Amino acid sequence: MIKIFLILLISINIYANNILDNYFENGIDSVQKQLDYELTNKNYWDKYLEDKDLTFGYVSGYSSILTCDKESSKLNLYENRSSQKFKLKNGYDAYTGKVQGDKLKEGDLKTPLGVYQLTQKIEKLDPFYGPLAFVTSYPNIYDKYKGKNGSGIWIHGVPEDQEREKYTKGCIAIENDNIRCLSNDIDFEKTLLIINPDKNFKSVKKDDMALLLSNLFKWRYAWKYDDIDIYLSYYSDDFIKSNGMKIESFKTYKTRVFKKVEDKKIIFKDINIISYPNLVDTYQITFKEIYKSNSVEFIGDKTLMVKLKGNYMKIFTED
Repeated sequence: MIKIFLILLISINIYANNILDNYFENGIDSVQKQLDYELTNKNYWDKYLEDKDLTFGYVSGYSSILTCDKESSKLNLYENRSSQKFKLKNGYDAYTGKVQGDKLKEGDLKTPLGVYQLTQKIEKLDPFYGPLAFVTSYPNIYDKYKGKNGSGIWIHGVPEDQEREKYTKGCIAIENDNIRCLSNDIDFEKTLLIINPDKNFKSVKKDDMALLLSNLFKWRYAWKYDDIDIYLSYYSDDFIKSNGMKIESFKTYKTRVFKKVEDKKIIFKDINIISYPNLVDTYQITFKEIYKSNSVEFIGDKTLMVKLKGNYMKIFTED
């Protein structure tokens, strides 16, 4: 044990000295580049994820997760308060869409399958929907990519003074005492909703999460240091941006942008990588992006939909 500790200590000192040497000889910019490169290393992410709860994927931007199991009509609340582990806090019986399957269009009476933010809390609404409702982000970027439509998918209560059917037109409904309890238990802006077809939640492999994180930062590295070929290699041939731009137009546009060769600040915060329900090797990646160059400044939310193919991620849509 002492030998292992000494080897580790020597390795850390050597690495620290290398950074100091680089800083002394080449300045702060070269150290920044060296550290950015270290974030592309899968071995770093393997170690980083050792004690992380990957039940739902890699989650750093949410304190609560809601899962809806459509088969058994159950809405479960998991919380991550201080232990860095998501623990089941409550489970609620729920009503979901009258028709089974994934929502495709307006009026099909289906509850969608997917990963959604809660975008709004409404407390003044038709009594049919109970005392309050949470609005979801359906249709999300993947829904739009697949040409799905419709809107108004909520988590809401039930009528106070009348009977209702044991299904909805596509929303998720729970008893009024439960919707009040849920409202007290969550910060809706820090809560993610995952709607699954059944109770068999897909397990997430730690190795896949490490691969995706290293790929994400390789993509960032190529972007930050103007390697257009590596940057574009992360996009699939069937890529379509959320604004409708297809891959060839996207390549032309990005090639023109990269020719400026500007110094850039690119920071990713609150990264979340969620295995997408009902799809194989498909993930939703979200983060807060801080981008600054001489010509552009952007601070906001970014979403990537990616497929993991072998050791590489391929982005097939982004917003």
